[in-house]
Amino acid sequence: MAFVRYGRTLLCARQLYNPIRQQHGFVVLLPEIGEENPEKNPLYQSDGLPKFNQITIENCRAAMAKQALDFEVGVQDIEKQIDDGICEDAITSIIEPLETLGHPLETTWGLSKTLYLGNNTLMPTSTYTAIHERARRARAAKYTSKKIHSAIKQDISTEKQRSAEQQRVLQKFALEGKLNGLELSEEDHQKFNYDYNKLIQEKKPYKVKIEFGLRQHSQLITDRTIVRDFPEDLLKATAVDPNFHMNGPWKFTLAPHVFTPLMEHCPSREIRWALWRADVIRGSTAGDREYSTSLHVEEMRFLKNKLAKLLGYKTYVDMSMETKMAGSKAEVDRVLHLLLERAKPAQDEELQNLLEFVNERGFKTDTLELWDIPYWRRKRRRALYNYDEAQLKNYFPLNTVLSGMFQLCEKLFNIVIKTRTGVTAWHKDVRFYDIFEAHSSAPVAGFYLDPYARSEDKLRISNSGWMVAMQNKSQLTEAKPLAALIFNFESPQGEMESHLTFPEVKVLFQKFGHALQHLLTRTFYSEVAGLSNVEWDAVGISGNMLSHWLFNEEVMNSISCYCGTGDKLPKPVFDNLCLAQTHMAGLDLSTELYLSALDLELHSSKEFWLDIVKKLWPQYRSFKYDQKVDAHPCHFSQIISDEWGAAYYSHIWSRMIAADVYSAFYEVKDDPQQIKDVGKRYRDTFLALGGSQHSGKIFREFRGRDPSHKALLKTLGLKKSKESQ
Repeated sequence: MAFVRYGRTLLCARQLYNPIRQQHGFVVLLPEIGEENPEKNPLYQSDGLPKFNQITIENCRAAMAKQALDFEVGVQDIEKQIDDGICEDAITSIIEPLETLGHPLETTWGLSKTLYLGNNTLMPTSTYTAIHERARRARAAKYTSKKIHSAIKQDISTEKQRSAEQQRVLQKFALEGKLNGLELSEEDHQKFNYDYNKLIQEKKPYKVKIEFGLRQHSQLITDRTIVRDFPEDLLKATAVDPNFHMNGPWKFTLAPHVFTPLMEHCPSREIRWALWRADVIRGSTAGDREYSTSLHVEEMRFLKNKLAKLLGYKTYVDMSMETKMAGSKAEVDRVLHLLLERAKPAQDEELQNLLEFVNERGFKTDTLELWDIPYWRRKRRRALYNYDEAQLKNYFPLNTVLSGMFQLCEKLFNIVIKTRTGVTAWHKDVRFYDIFEAHSSAPVAGFYLDPYARSEDKLRISNSGWMVAMQNKSQLTEAKPLAALIFNFESPQGEMESHLTFPEVKVLFQKFGHALQHLLTRTFYSEVAGLSNVEWDAVGISGNMLSHWLFNEEVMNSISCYCGTGDKLPKPVFDNLCLAQTHMAGLDLSTELYLSALDLELHSSKEFWLDIVKKLWPQYRSFKYDQKVDAHPCHFSQIISDEWGAAYYSHIWSRMIAADVYSAFYEVKDDPQQIKDVGKRYRDTFLALGGSQHSGKIFREFRGRDPSHKALLKTLGLKKSKESQ
C-alpha cells in the first residue's frame, strides 16, 4: 500500500491504519507478506500455502518472536557492514538482503491478520495485538536506521545506472527516512521525538472520549409501529434479543452499522432528531463537558503542523502531499472547486425537489433539516425508481455473482481463475482460487474467499469486507502474491443459496478489484509490488474501476439470476437501478467535498476549528449550521487521530481517477477487440506496475493524458443541464 507519513499498519479491531512510533521517528506502509519456504517459515507448507489445519496460537507467537529478532539482528548486521565499508551497492547490499530477511516476518504477520479477521477463536484479539505490535516494532528498523538511510542517500547521489523500479525502491527508503526525521540535526531530532510523543499522548484521552460519546446514547423502543418498515437485518441489529427480533424491544444507538439505516428507516422525526443531535454533539462543550474534545483537537493540529515544519514543510498538508498522486494542496483545491461547481447547484435543486415530494405526502414544512434527509430521500428514491433492496436481493445469488465477476476479469485481463480443492483454511466455508495467465501453466497468484458472516468467531464490520494482502510478490524470493477476501454476507439458509444486496455486490466488486492490483503485479521487489508504495490517493482506483462494470448491461446479465426462475434482471429494473445510484448525487458529492476541504483546512490553517467550519459550511452545504450543537470536527476521528489526516480527499480523488480509467473502456464499448486492447493496457499498467512508478505517470501511460474530473461528474449524472431527480 502507499507509503505515508506516520504509518499505515493494521489495528487489531478496526479497518484503520495508525501512526507507528519507534525510537527514531515515523514508520510507514502496510505489511508486505513474503517468503513461503517452510525452512524459513514453519507455518507454511511446501506448496506455499499456510498450514491452517496445524496452526496454533503458540506457534504463531513463537514464529513471530524468532522472525522479529532475526530481522532486527539482520538490520544490525547490515549497519555493521556499512560501518566497515562493505556495502558498495545499496540494492545488492541493503535492499535485497532486507527483502530476504523480511519475508518470514511479513508472512507470519499477514497470516496472523487473516486468522484474526476470519476466525477470532483461532486468533483472539489479545494474541493478534501482541503479534502485530512485535512485528511492527521489528519492521520499523529498516526505515528508522540512520546508517541505512545515509547509505541509500549516498547511493542515489552517485547516479548509478538503475532500473526505474530500483530507483523507485531507493527513493521510497529515502523519503521514509526523511519523514522519520533521519535528516534532522541531533537537536531538532530530539524536538521531533518530544513533539511526536506528545502527539501520541494527546490521542489517548481523545480516543477514550470519542468512544464514550459513541456509547453514551441509547433509546429503548417498544412501539412496533416505529419498526414496522425496518428491514430484517436492521431489526436484528437493534433487537435486545436478536433471536426474537420481531418481538422487541429494540435499542437505538449511534453504532455506525445501526445509526445510518436507522436514519433512513425510522418514521419518527422526533427520534431521528434525537439520534442526529446525539451524534453531532459528541465532543462538544454543549454535551458532557468532561468529555469535550475541542482542546485535544486543537493541540493535535498544532503538534502535527509543528512536526511538519521541523521536517522542512510549510504545513502538515504539504508534508502529506509528498506521498500523494495529486502532489500539492493547490491541485487538490483546484479539482475540489471544479467538482463543486456542478455539485452545489445540483444539491440545491435536489433538496427543492425533495421538499416538494415531502409536502405532497402531507408533511408540511418550508425547510428540510439534516435529520429529515435520509428518511425522505429513501422514500423518494423508491417512488421514482421502484428501488427495493429486498426485491433486488433475489436477483443476486453469491455463486452467480462470483461467476460473472470472474468471467469479466478473465475477459478483460486475459487470466483464468480456477477453484482449487483440498486446500486447508480457517473455516469450512472458505474457498481457494488460483489465478493463471496465458504465459504460464502454473498459477501466478492465489486468494482465499471467506464469504459468510459467523457471529461466533468472526469479526462483524460495518463496511462488509476486507482484502488482506497475505503475501507480496517477490521475484527475489520466488514468492507469489497471496490474498484473503473476507466478507460478512448472509449465510445460506437450508436449501436456499446465499443472496447479496446490491450494495454488497458493489463491495464484492470493489474488494476484488482492489485484490487484483495485489495479485497481478509483475514487479521484482516486494517493496513496490501490488499496492505497496502506491500513492495513498491512488490506492482505491482499481477497486472503484471494477465496480463501474456493474452498470454494464452485459455484466449485469452475467451476475443476475432470479431465485426460483433463473431470470436475468429485467431491462427496466436495470435502468432504474442505474438511475437510483445517481439519486441526489449532488448532495452526496457536496458532503464529501466539504469534509475533504475541512480536513485540508484543519491541517494547514491556524484558525480555530469552529471558525473554519463557519467559513466552509455555506460554500458546500445547503443547510443552516447549528454551531451551538454541531461539533462534528471534534469527533471526526478519521482525520484527527487516525490515518486520514490531510488525506480525506483521497476518497474522491481515487473515485475520480477510476471513473476516468473506466471511461477508456466505455469509449470503445461497441468493439469487443478494442475493449480487450484497453483491458490489456490496464493490465500492463495499473495492475502490473503497482508502486514501481508514480501513479500519475502510470495514468498518463494508460490514458495518454492527465486526469480529468469530467468522467466522475458524468458517472454521477451531474451534467451541465442536470435533469430533475
